[in-house]
Amino acid sequence: MSLSASLFIALLALASPPVTAQDDALRILVIGAHPDDCDSCAGGTAIQWAARGHQVKFLSLTNGDAGHQSEGGGALARRRRAEAKEAGRRFGIAEYQVLDNHDGELEPTLAVRHQVIRAIRRWNADVVVLPRPNDYHPDHRNTGLVVQDSAYMVIVPNVTPDTPPLAKNPVFVYCQDRFERPNPFRPDIAVDISSVYEKKIHAMDAHESQFYEWLPWTAGRLDQVPEDPSERERWLGEVRSRPITAAVRAALENVYGPEQAAAASEAEAFELCEYGRQPNATELRGLFPIAR
Repeated sequence: MSLSASLFIALLALASPPVTAQDDALRILVIGAHPDDCDSCAGGTAIQWAARGHQVKFLSLTNGDAGHQSEGGGALARRRRAEAKEAGRRFGIAEYQVLDNHDGELEPTLAVRHQVIRAIRRWNADVVVLPRPNDYHPDHRNTGLVVQDSAYMVIVPNVTPDTPPLAKNPVFVYCQDRFERPNPFRPDIAVDISSVYEKKIHAMDAHESQFYEWLPWTAGRLDQVPEDPSERERWLGEVRSRPITAAVRAALENVYGPEQAAAASEAEAFELCEYGRQPNATELRGLFPIAR
């Protein structure tokens, strides 16, 4: 590389330095396709991470400009970005970033991969949470694919050289989902979020366009959404509650013991991705906000 090229890259690095970790605080990046996906996937775990002093960022790869039955375009994108910002405040996380890729049109292109590589590097992530690439929504599938494609590349200096590479690869973990083909979700670790579930729902309540308008409309139950704000939030908690499967209950028992696992009413589970750093069971547990 020529001296001038080296100087150019060095100047770019100074202009956009990665955020550095402080002490033993972890840096977690949760990546979703739309400005409410991170909340459903890891909102309760994020609340507990943040309460323990770890730095958490949510990143939506699209601006959500197609996700509504009667609104759309730039106006909807602005509304959804404002909702995400408020949700991030309620979660207590460091940042909720929304990129300007169009909703419903996300593809795992090189350009989007560069966006993801830069985001992971700039956050200096220890843990990256992503959707699995098998899902009903193409944006969800392609988010999983593009983050997987970025997993190794975040440590390669000559890939996306305008942003300095990470010194070590993060641990990548998948969100829980219900899809069975081509392979079902495997809970490698689970977090009891029973004590913060109401706070998670209160944060998700900020996404009014989604949880009280768009998603009920697509499910054919818009008429079931209460008008009273407090009743709406209670209703949201009921419809978003996810039964704890036998496999997730077993994962809870592995880390909390049988008594707390049996008492847990809400949980978030994660599957270790084969890409990125591969921690052992003890190391994986140490990355999650589990009382020890």
